[in-house]
Amino acid sequence: MSADYIPSTSQWVADQVAEYEASGGTKANTLRDTGIPIIIVTMRGVKTGATRKIALMRVEHEGTYCLVASRGGAPTHPHWYANLLADSNVELQDGPIAHPYVVREISGDERAEWWQRSVAIFAPYAEYESKAGASGRRIPVLLAEPVAAN
Repeated sequence: MSADYIPSTSQWVADQVAEYEASGGTKANTLRDTGIPIIIVTMRGVKTGATRKIALMRVEHEGTYCLVASRGGAPTHPHWYANLLADSNVELQDGPIAHPYVVREISGDERAEWWQRSVAIFAPYAEYESKAGASGRRIPVLLAEPVAAN
């Protein structure tokens, strides 16, 4: 997926992704100085068709990962959210090797359960939810589930 890779326009994100991948997940594997582990999600850009990569909080349970489209509580969704709606096939790297996953948006009790797990790992999500809600936006919560081997 990386032959046509376009790095993030946020330099610190681009740098973190590059260092994480180059080290097999042994470096740049936390959100800045928080100590909270991150994962790398590789996807296809909906507008460009190019490969895009993001670093997200590591919220994992029994091999499934939660992807919180918080954008810090901004009034609009992060750009990567549209990418995942357009093409739910991603690669997720949590350690040295990326594996294929399929992403789906969740709602109801399932969303509530995963939101609780996410806030337990990264408490600022609760504040982001209030900020987003003030602008009328509900933060999308998606699950990345492993692709079953044939």
